[in-house]
Amino acid sequence: VRMTGSSGANIFACLCSGIATLWGPLHGGANEAVIKMLEEIGDPGNVDAFVSQVKENKKSRVRLMGFGHRVYKNHDPRAKILRKMCRDVLNALGKK
Repeated sequence: VRMTGSSGANIFACLCSGIATLWGPLHGGANEAVIKMLEEIGDPGNVDAFVSQVKENKKSRVRLMGFGHRVYKNHDPRAKILRKMCRDVLNALGKK
C-alpha cells in the first residue's frame, strides 16, 4: 500500500493494491489455510486430537497453520513492538 501510495495513486488504487497483495500462498493464502484447518478441526473438543495428529505425522502434509514464520525462524522482531502496543492499550483501558 505504501509503495502504491508513493507512486501518487489515489486512495482506491492503494487499497486495491493492498488487498491484491494478500493473494497467494505466501501471504493471504496462509490466512486461508488457517481457516481451512479450523474448519477441518470443527469443534474445540477436537483440537487436542488434531495437534496430536500433527505431532505424530511429521512426514505427512498435515500442518498446524498460523504458527511460525518462513523468515523469522527464531524470533519475530515485530513481537516486541506488538507487545508494547498491547500493553499500552491495556494500560489505557485500565487493565493489566
